[in-house]
Amino acid sequence: MVFALTFGYALIQAVGGWLSGSLALIADSGHMISDAAALLLALIAYRIARKPADATRTYGFHRIRVLAALANGASLLILVAWIAWEAISRINSPVEVLAGPMLVVAVIGLLVNIIGAWTLWSGNRDDGNLRGALLHVIGDLLGSVAAIAAAIGIMLTGWTILDPLLSILVALLVVKSAWGLVADSIRVLLQAAPRGLDAAAAERELAQLPGVLEAGHFHAWTLMDQTCVATVHVTPQPGTDALALPPLVAQWLKDQYAIEHVTVQVDPPGGLIQASH
Repeated sequence: MVFALTFGYALIQAVGGWLSGSLALIADSGHMISDAAALLLALIAYRIARKPADATRTYGFHRIRVLAALANGASLLILVAWIAWEAISRINSPVEVLAGPMLVVAVIGLLVNIIGAWTLWSGNRDDGNLRGALLHVIGDLLGSVAAIAAAIGIMLTGWTILDPLLSILVALLVVKSAWGLVADSIRVLLQAAPRGLDAAAAERELAQLPGVLEAGHFHAWTLMDQTCVATVHVTPQPGTDALALPPLVAQWLKDQYAIEHVTVQVDPPGGLIQASH
């Protein structure tokens, strides 16, 4: 639904921006076309992610959503760069802007974007793919607000420079969220430890559990969204039942770091040193 609204209005906004000479509207139209593509990409990613795991992709296709989030964040950064470049050109070479048509088109765009943002906001905001789609729509919403402000300002003062200046302001507001989305996606793809988890500290704390002599080779990463996976090697204390350690370690990691899937390898005394080589 949000894709249809966004794409349909982007076409209307492009025509309105061209007729009125407004960079704010044209930039926001380009933003909305990009966002429509981002929404379509997110939708396709969800469809692919539903496919079951197979013999080759044993974790399934869930990370397609992470790739879609990365693509959406990168496209936002590229769009921000284009808006900034075009705005600087407009500041150096001002053009006439028809504030009346610009205001009408921008108000309609604001209503469309409020509906889209409200719809996506009701979903799971821990889902990077959905967050990427939502950020695109919020960026559109801010663009519509800027276009409205520019149109009213031009009508009251005649200062057409307000149009590119407010376009730059929108770009700056969007860039932080876009970069955060890209950074989070890259963090997942590089299999970095989940936020708030110190691998070295976790190893030290695991070594203090009853029955554990040593702990090492601890690795934890985010599979998708908030789903985390971990592996660790432990050595049992003398007289400890080795089979009792895996459930103990797995439960501790679940309680401390909300890691649901843990693989624990129990090594004989000295096994951790050998494994390090």
